[in-house]
Amino acid sequence: MSKIEHLVNKILEDAESESKRILEEAEAEKELILRKKLEEAKKVEKTIIDKANEEAALKRERMLSNVALKLRNEKLEVKQKIIDEVFEQALNDLCSMSKEAFLTYLKSEILKVDIKGDEKLILNSYGKNIVSISFVDEVNTELLSMGKVGRLTISEETRNFRGGFILEKDGVEINNTFEALISSYREELEPEVVSILF
Repeated sequence: MSKIEHLVNKILEDAESESKRILEEAEAEKELILRKKLEEAKKVEKTIIDKANEEAALKRERMLSNVALKLRNEKLEVKQKIIDEVFEQALNDLCSMSKEAFLTYLKSEILKVDIKGDEKLILNSYGKNIVSISFVDEVNTELLSMGKVGRLTISEETRNFRGGFILEKDGVEINNTFEALISSYREELEPEVVSILF
């Protein structure tokens, strides 16, 4: 029986030895798997952190860009408002010229315009109050001396504009109101105004 015992013991020892070996291999494999999973988790963590940092940087950049754009637009609005005020003040200055200055301006501008000389002079209420028949006769005399018809008349119509005048003949108008003059010169003068102001 000793042989059987010996054989059983041998089988048990071999089984224990094999069991120990399998457990050691399993432990080593478990450690290897854990190490790999930990490395993968660290890579995933790094990728997530890098992506989050990238997104945060992009978001920050977008926010800064939006703020810069908003500030630029507000600055442009303020500049445009100042430019509008400059041209409005120019219009106010033109409209507040003295009677003598207005009559001198009116005569000079009528004589500069390429007309036949038999147009109607349309004025606002201020112009109607200061332009006399004798003034129109004076302008007609000068128109005659320039070889023109010399029959300019004051229109019965009074228009609602701030200053200046309109010459009309056969439904065609030459608009020399101060508003129209400011508007027509604005595009040309605005860059110069900007360079002076800013």
